[in-house]
Amino acid sequence: MRNRLLSVVLIICLLMPYKVQAKEQDDYVKTMKQDLLILMMAYPSYITGVEKSNDNVYIVMKSGKKIIYDDKRPKSFEQKLASPDLQDMLEQIYPLESIDKVVADKFDPGRMRVYELLHEVYGYGQAQIEKNLKSVAGGMRFNCQNNAADNLTIVIKNLNQLAKVNGKAASDIYPFNGTYNYRIIAGTGRLSPHAFGLAIDLNRDPRDYWQWASLEQGDKRIKGYTKEIPKIFEENNFVWGGKWRHFDVLHYEYRPEIIMKSRYFGKQSQKGEQWWSPVPLSDDNIKNYIDIIEKAL
Repeated sequence: MRNRLLSVVLIICLLMPYKVQAKEQDDYVKTMKQDLLILMMAYPSYITGVEKSNDNVYIVMKSGKKIIYDDKRPKSFEQKLASPDLQDMLEQIYPLESIDKVVADKFDPGRMRVYELLHEVYGYGQAQIEKNLKSVAGGMRFNCQNNAADNLTIVIKNLNQLAKVNGKAASDIYPFNGTYNYRIIAGTGRLSPHAFGLAIDLNRDPRDYWQWASLEQGDKRIKGYTKEIPKIFEENNFVWGGKWRHFDVLHYEYRPEIIMKSRYFGKQSQKGEQWWSPVPLSDDNIKNYIDIIEKAL
């Protein structure tokens, strides 16, 4: 009897690693499908399909260009920041709730950008990007592709309304510190989101930027910051640099994929739910995206 019991225990121990691996693989595939759906929802006029080839998965752009979802290379946090794939970009869940201090170390949701995707949507090179710029709120230039400028127009209208009734908000908002600026992020060689006309900086404070201020100063700045401002931006698919460990409090950036990932898949799914829950299926386009993903994978 004892020998039989030991045999059963041994078999269970041998099978456990395989069960863990299978669970991890199932979770990976589920997250990948969710990420692909979010990307198609965030860029509906630009991503036309999903393709699997030699165990690699790609999104297919309107131009025919294919962008890999996961290059499967092990990366440090810094390497993900310097050269992210789509999986890296969507890995960290942006917090939609209000915060009162600088977030945890190595937590920068939305700060990782896949430039192949940005170029395909918003333009290759300064000349092409500038053709896509539109004047917003009396002269600020913003990219009109993928409804970016239209969303900023709504944001500015709502900020102006907030400022009329909240003097502290007005001091956090005005004067605006700029939108489009074709430049490189200092010390990186990577284009700033301002170079695509996708970011706006509000009124500047000496405690706004991680390279200007200590963590303690950043904590105080975020704690006293008008909470309604990031809410207005987030409702219109902008992320706030104040929710990065490398905090950038005056900075807001149009990133619909980051906000949508948080909105729909920011919480753990319930047992028995479909992988796409809780995305609403009232839109036939979303049903089509799900069908494309299921057929490809």
